[in-house]
Amino acid sequence: MSEARPGESPRERMVVGVPGRAWPNELISGTDPVVRLRPIARGDARAWRTARRRNAMWLGPWDATAPPGSDARPTSFRALVKRLRRAARRGTTYPFVVEVDGVFAGQVSVNNIVRGSAQFASVGYWIDQQYAGRGVIPRAVAMVIDHCFFLGGLHRIEICIRPENTNSLRVVEKLGIREVGYAPYFLHIDGEWRDHRIFAVTREEAPRGVLIRLERSAGGDA
Repeated sequence: MSEARPGESPRERMVVGVPGRAWPNELISGTDPVVRLRPIARGDARAWRTARRRNAMWLGPWDATAPPGSDARPTSFRALVKRLRRAARRGTTYPFVVEVDGVFAGQVSVNNIVRGSAQFASVGYWIDQQYAGRGVIPRAVAMVIDHCFFLGGLHRIEICIRPENTNSLRVVEKLGIREVGYAPYFLHIDGEWRDHRIFAVTREEAPRGVLIRLERSAGGDA
């Protein structure tokens, strides 16, 4: 990541596909490695399936599951992309793919976008284990939050994490996002209703963005 010039914001140091547009768009940040976020596409099917199979044990404990009695059914990747793109057109989600040096590496999704007086959304993410520990997800999440604030017009971003998920807890720690609550039996994860810790950041707390805060922590080595 290049050094910030005086007065330069994280948004200005990212390559934005279409300036001034929240979606569809893409974000690029960094040089080692290059992290690119772009809309998920049907062409990601093979890479997505390969990554999910290879990381089944790594991701399984944190994956959302259908609770007993629900009518949720397994869907194809094509159907998943169609559903996400339809929701993106409605403005209720921004489904980003994470690429590392041009290779599919995971996802960061902005979910449950609420407008009106709330201007709120939640962020979820997963990463291929081979890219874990390289600072990819903290940077990707910071990029997405800044995008939501600066181009998406949102005011508050929430991240909900199982207490046992130490890797995800490390992400919000690196980003300096504070804990705001605790939700018992919050989401159906890995076959059971699971408690979650709730973290949130508002635009007032990061007026220049979360990415610049990440870069400045530990001398930018996050």
